Amino acid sequence: MKLKILPPHLRNKKRYLAFEVRSQNPLTRDEVISLIWGAAGGLYGSCGVSRFDLWVVKVWKCNSSGQNITKGILRCRREEVDRVRSVFPVINRFKGKRVVFHTLGVSGTIKSARRKFIKEGSQSLF
Repeated sequence: MKLKILPPHLRNKKRYLAFEVRSQNPLTRDEVISLIWGAAGGLYGSCGVSRFDLWVVKVWKCNSSGQNITKGILRCRREEVDRVRSVFPVINRFKGKRVVFHTLGVSGTIKSARRKFIKEGSQSLF
C-alpha cells in the first residue's frame, strides 16, 4: 500500500530568516548552528525549540576589510518567526569572544532571501 503525501494546504508554512554574525574570530557552519541551537534551547527549552522546526539552510563567509562577518539563512515555521528572532539577542559570546547576531530580513523563499539580503562576494561554507 502506497503512503499518501500531505496536501499543500495541510503542510506547515515556512519562512526564511536571513541573518548576519559579526565576531572577533571566524566562525564555521557548525559553530553557527551550535550557537543558535544552544541559545534557543536555553531560552525556550527543548520542547519549545521542537515547535520552531529550525534548520540552517546555508551559511556564507563574507569578505570584508578585516572583519569576520558570516551570513546565513535559517528556516523556521511561519507561526514561530517572532520567537526565533528573539533568540538572536541572547547570543553574545562564543569561546570567550564577542559575537553579535543581526536579523537581515524574513522571506517566503530561499531565492528571494538570497537576492534581497545576501549580497554577492560571499563564499559558501555549506
